[in-house]
Amino acid sequence: MSQEIERKFLVKNDTFKKESFKATKIVQGFLSTVPERTVRIRIKGDKGFITVKGIGNESGTSRFEWEKEISVDDASNLLKISEPGVIDKTRYEVKSGGHTFEIDEFYGENEGLIVAEVELSSEDEKFVKPDWLGDEVTGQVKYYNSMLMKNPFKNW
Repeated sequence: MSQEIERKFLVKNDTFKKESFKATKIVQGFLSTVPERTVRIRIKGDKGFITVKGIGNESGTSRFEWEKEISVDDASNLLKISEPGVIDKTRYEVKSGGHTFEIDEFYGENEGLIVAEVELSSEDEKFVKPDWLGDEVTGQVKYYNSMLMKNPFKNW
């Protein structure tokens, strides 16, 4: 169990791809999208995971998170009983200063949306902002994966 502190940004262009040191295919669904206890099922590359997240603090920067690795078979079976809508994306990892940004490029009903996150050790920690980083959307619920499933980017 841990407290997750992260900031979320839109991405202006795809120049981050040439700076990326890793790209992983991710498919995920949600058993629960209740904000107080979001339960996510994810297949990331060749691994399965179940993650429970609590509700965010006032700024949306910090929230409880618990994650456990499960088999891909278990994850596939749990995705079958998940709430309607699946998130399909590629996650790119890019180093910037002392931090690693995770950039998600979405497909399907969220095609065209690219969002970057950086995990911090405190809410006011400084970090290097790459040129491709756009407007901050930390705490804007419509950018949460659990909401993109219900109200995809193509409907905005």
